[in-house]
Amino acid sequence: MTLIQLLYFVSAAEAGSFSAAAERLSLATPSVSEQIRRLERHLGTALFERGRALQLTDAGRALLPQARATLRAAGEAERAVADVRGLRGGLATFGLFRNADYYLVGPLVETFLREHPRVRVRLPGQNSAEVADAVRAGRLEAGLVVLPVEEEDLTVSPIMRDEVRYVSADPRRADGPVPLERLARGDLILYDAAWAGTDPTRRQITARMRARGLALTPYVEVERVEGALELVRRGLGDTVVASTVLQTRGPGLHSAPLEEPLHDDIAVVQRRGARLSAGTAEFIRLARDHLHRLARDNPHARILGRRS
Repeated sequence: MTLIQLLYFVSAAEAGSFSAAAERLSLATPSVSEQIRRLERHLGTALFERGRALQLTDAGRALLPQARATLRAAGEAERAVADVRGLRGGLATFGLFRNADYYLVGPLVETFLREHPRVRVRLPGQNSAEVADAVRAGRLEAGLVVLPVEEEDLTVSPIMRDEVRYVSADPRRADGPVPLERLARGDLILYDAAWAGTDPTRRQITARMRARGLALTPYVEVERVEGALELVRRGLGDTVVASTVLQTRGPGLHSAPLEEPLHDDIAVVQRRGARLSAGTAEFIRLARDHLHRLARDNPHARILGRRS
């Protein structure tokens, strides 16, 4: 039994087919299926019921959690050795929420690579909920998210609080604090359309509206904040966005606080009890330093402390 065989087995179980597992692993399908057949011969039993879709046998279901645990342990052993080597090579992988570009990606990566030029960098992520799920499952060591996310099995370290502001092309609509009723009844343009049910900012707004008997019904939904702000600039509706993002978007937009202040709390999450590689630990240190500088320079933001 080898780690490669266990990796291919877990990938096939999660992906639902040998071909999907091969695509995930960037391999040919026969390579995956052959290694799994060798694992089955070694164990003396079938792990999958092969048909239109793969189904785990009783033996496969018994093996799956043990295989995952073995792969996690092997990964932590490899990271421990990497820590001894120091930051002289390898890959730093750190999950980021979608709008992290506006906070730190450019200066953070520049600083990291200047100090550790032989380390490669990978920064996946679409939405805070996706990043948190990937960290919880062990696919990422750590990530930067906007709270709230589901915190089960995670250690959460808040870094920065950023005010969420109401944005309009009409200065008259941003001449004072904006009540929730205007969000409920106006032409609201929101981003993160594919993550509407889990996006942290939307979750906060929705909860507050429900408490007042209101409903959040966007007029237009798009995927990226840039698209939402462009539609607002054209006068097609209004939106809400964190102050740091808004600072980079140029003229033609006006903002105001919400009558009941709303904030995006930005935090680092990591799997509880997991050991961080040297590269990821360094990434977290640099991210915290940079976000603290941003918070000090932004009148609508402040530094947050650590919690678990």
